[in-house]
Amino acid sequence: MTSKTDEATGPADALGYEQARDELIEVVRRLETGGTTLEESLALWERGEELAKVCRRWLDGARARLDAALAGEDAEADAPEG
Repeated sequence: MTSKTDEATGPADALGYEQARDELIEVVRRLETGGTTLEESLALWERGEELAKVCRRWLDGARARLDAALAGEDAEADAPEG
């Protein structure tokens, strides 16, 4: 069937957020347009799922970094002066 990589773009895990997002947009566009075989549609769907996971990991990581930075600011504000 399909592998974890796409010949044109390589492994999804190696993509940055913007690359994964842009490719995911293209996958969705192609699926919505139609005109693909069942096998092609399934391959696109699987690639889209991989890309969505990559985007989610990037966003989760960004959220964790933001939360850590905000927690650090709160800790500094709460620390006694001295």
